[in-house]
Amino acid sequence: MADIEPYESALDAIPGAHPYPRTSRYHDAEIGVHRQADGTEVRYTKRRLLPPLDHTDDTTQPHTVGAGERPDLLAQRYFGDPGQWWQIADANPVLDPNELTDDAGRVIDIPLAGGFPGSRGDRRV
Repeated sequence: MADIEPYESALDAIPGAHPYPRTSRYHDAEIGVHRQADGTEVRYTKRRLLPPLDHTDDTTQPHTVGAGERPDLLAQRYFGDPGQWWQIADANPVLDPNELTDDAGRVIDIPLAGGFPGSRGDRRV
């Protein structure tokens, strides 16, 4: 059986070597290395697990979806970056991010800056 070991600490020691930018949802994901039988190393991103959703505190704000809204447009509005749509998806129990805005009138949660565990809301543009 091939060895699997953490790789993230080595990447963090080299400036600019992490495969994902700080604004990526995968930036904090652990990087693993799989060594094949012939010694070849294959690097991979380990599964990204979300913290349990707990909306009993003040980490999110409600948003009522309007006609024509999309997750990327909401991210631009709330975070100043359409690429941060994943923060909104992480704060809501959906499998497909498009489910967030499919139905006008639906109320979804928008993470507050720095409030949602595991989010990058504190790094707003």
